[in-house]
Amino acid sequence: MELTEMNDSCAGTLRGSTVLEDECDLKQTPTHSHPQRTDVPMVFVWRNVVLMSVLHASAVYALFLIPSASAYTLLWTVFCFVFSALGITAGAHRLWSHRSYKASLPLRIFLAVANSMAFQNDIYEWSRDHRVHHKFSETDSDPHNASRGFFFSHIGWLLVRKHPNVIKDGQKLDLSDLKNDRVVMFQKRYYKQSVLVMCFLVPAMLPWFLWEESLWIAFFVPGLLRYTLVLNATWLVNSAAHMWGNRPYDANINPRENRFVTFSAIGEGFHNYHHTFPYDYATSEFGCKLNLTTCFIDLMHVVGLAKDRRRVPTELVMARAKRTGDGSHRNG
Repeated sequence: MELTEMNDSCAGTLRGSTVLEDECDLKQTPTHSHPQRTDVPMVFVWRNVVLMSVLHASAVYALFLIPSASAYTLLWTVFCFVFSALGITAGAHRLWSHRSYKASLPLRIFLAVANSMAFQNDIYEWSRDHRVHHKFSETDSDPHNASRGFFFSHIGWLLVRKHPNVIKDGQKLDLSDLKNDRVVMFQKRYYKQSVLVMCFLVPAMLPWFLWEESLWIAFFVPGLLRYTLVLNATWLVNSAAHMWGNRPYDANINPRENRFVTFSAIGEGFHNYHHTFPYDYATSEFGCKLNLTTCFIDLMHVVGLAKDRRRVPTELVMARAKRTGDGSHRNG
């Protein structure tokens, strides 16, 4: 089957695909009126505060090194950005969090390696937190609850201990599919080693070894600057795409369609669509348009490495936009 069509009433009611036990429950409930928050004191993780401060200061410094970098190094930086971003978007997000398509073993290994270069927690933890985010969006159980403001949902949530509700509700999810995935568990077991190699050594050593780039420049530009940019591109989905933009599919939830986030996060900014139809592999009704991740998955399908791409029928998208959208929907 080339494409698996989805049902608007429940994303888990699908033809020809494996259904997780609580897929229907993971559909977001309306959060236009924010639920009452429990007042729990924030406990700073000072190690993270220091590391993130040093990382971002290093990225700013790296900007001044760009004029001294070779053209090959700059192209390598762009490649590493896209490669590591795909480890999040096509990998941890669309494949492992939502099971919106199926990937062959070689593709799963490729995406796991790319995910280690992204260094945003291992696939298992990233997927668990993302499922909690969808099921309890913008409540205390949401790891990056956008109702707590831009800074918290962007980076602040990584600088403090998780709210107890995030941990409690995360433990209730059925993660058996992740536990039964050998690639996911292998990466989890050797995550620190894989991050050291893929996020820091490979981006820096290849330019130094292959075209004699300065190791200093190679460490800071394709290394730390690229890493920081991918982090912030991902975080913008949690922050900006929950605050600014149109809501053409469901005006009762806060996630928005944000063009800048779509570009920076290689296709993840169609966020109102994604929270309305979370199991659509394209995360957009427009296919490859401004959506490099969807183009990549489609290419993998053409070469036989991906299959069972789950898609919402156009007529259901139109009906939903007419019924619950904010009136801004335009087809194409």
